[in-house]
Amino acid sequence: MYEQVGVGTDLRAEQARAESAESAALAELDRLTNKVRTRAAALLEDTDGADGPSRQAAAARAETLVHTLESRSAAASEQLGRLRGEAERHAPADGTAHTELPEELVPDGVAHAQSLLRSVGAELASRTDALESARARHAELVRAHRAAEDSAAGFDEIAALLRDLLRDGPAADDEQADGPGASPFDGTLEAARTAAAEARRSLRGCAADLSAAESRVREACDVLVRHANSARYEQVRTPARRQIRELPASSLPEHAAAWAAAFAPRLRVLTDELEQLERNRGSIVDRLRGLVEASLATLRSAQRLSRLPEGLGEWSGQEFLRIRFEDPDQATLTERLGEVVDEATRASLRKDGTASRQDFGRRDGMTLLLRSVHAALRPKGVSVEILKPDAVLRAERVPVGQMGDVFSGGQLLTAAIALYCTMAALRSNDRGRSRRRHAGTLFLDNPIGRANATYLLELQRAVADALGVQLLYTTGLFDTTALAEFPLVVRLRNDADLRMGQKFISVEEHLRRGIPAPRPDDRTVGEVTATRIFRRGPQHEQE
Repeated sequence: MYEQVGVGTDLRAEQARAESAESAALAELDRLTNKVRTRAAALLEDTDGADGPSRQAAAARAETLVHTLESRSAAASEQLGRLRGEAERHAPADGTAHTELPEELVPDGVAHAQSLLRSVGAELASRTDALESARARHAELVRAHRAAEDSAAGFDEIAALLRDLLRDGPAADDEQADGPGASPFDGTLEAARTAAAEARRSLRGCAADLSAAESRVREACDVLVRHANSARYEQVRTPARRQIRELPASSLPEHAAAWAAAFAPRLRVLTDELEQLERNRGSIVDRLRGLVEASLATLRSAQRLSRLPEGLGEWSGQEFLRIRFEDPDQATLTERLGEVVDEATRASLRKDGTASRQDFGRRDGMTLLLRSVHAALRPKGVSVEILKPDAVLRAERVPVGQMGDVFSGGQLLTAAIALYCTMAALRSNDRGRSRRRHAGTLFLDNPIGRANATYLLELQRAVADALGVQLLYTTGLFDTTALAEFPLVVRLRNDADLRMGQKFISVEEHLRRGIPAPRPDDRTVGEVTATRIFRRGPQHEQE
């Protein structure tokens, strides 16, 4: 029952649309002004607003009227713009838009105005041509006037230049220029200006050369006087030196030729002596260069000979010493060695310039060679690194300057033994004994007291065996662990003969016999076949 009398969905939608249209119309009505609302209310009360068709017909008529008025307004605006453009085109050029015409030029109509305009245009053209002719004539006169002024200024400039030249020149030249032999210049203004500028430039150049020459003469005189007054030449008693010191500087150039002739023979002698000294210096430098190169080769040989044998862990095949330096080129080496020789020569002279034998005696050849090597390796010098002995034999290198801070006592002793063996091998190599692998014997006074570690003793013996050095250890300690590392251990005893007043050493026992008895068919085992005894002379025994 209720469903039959209920409002349908279509009606509700239509109601919503009507309400939305009403809201939009009200909003648009609210945006209109009161004046528009009043006019709309008046139109609705009229006959044209009685119903819908009347209102549509009235709106159509109003729209047609609006289009008509807009077209008329556009045509009027176009005609107004055209008239304004024509008025601006006919306006005077000076900007005045209006002027008062005489009575005979006042037009009484359009045709009369056009006729007057044509006649006035023709007169304006003729007057314009006359004005252009007058302006061209005026410009030509202005150019002629400026050319005349430029010519006058040019002649004034040339006259000033000539007056400066005549004023700066000698009086004889002034008289000659003002005399009857002078003739006017026949060239053009440009030629006269060029000639005057060249003459002035030449004069200034000559004056500058003269001033420079005078300045050089004064400087040379000052240098000559300073040389004559120098303390280095106090022993020179020649008359020329006395004259140079006593004469004023302005008069020295007058005597220069005579002094040059007097000094020429002495100059030749001194030049020969200096050449001889230079040759001697070159010979010394060449000899020093050879010694320095040999010393650098010795350093490289020391590094090469310090190579360790196999079986030492990371040390196997390593170089115990690493010596690094940069080889100087020949030109730099020659220059630095020359500086060393010059410094030694200057240091060996006394203050009075004479040589001192005592100074020469203190400067021996080894000191000079060491200075030469130091100068040759500047500025970096020599970098020497050494392997650090430790229990695991790591390949760790330490600069020699830090050995005292990094190494222990036993490590220092081991490093010292290795360095001695390297130097001994180097000496043996220099003496041509590299193939024999025998670099001598080293006696060690109780090294076990400081280096009793087994790895240090093994390292000492391995390095010595690789470099061909025989180590003899002497100790009063009975350290069986340390003594077990040696193949031969001999116990000695100090004996004395009180009746004869003599002391001697005898063998107590052999703790370890490292040298077996030789067999007839075995030649690899060594044996002592001879000994030498050194006995002091009587004078040493008395002392």
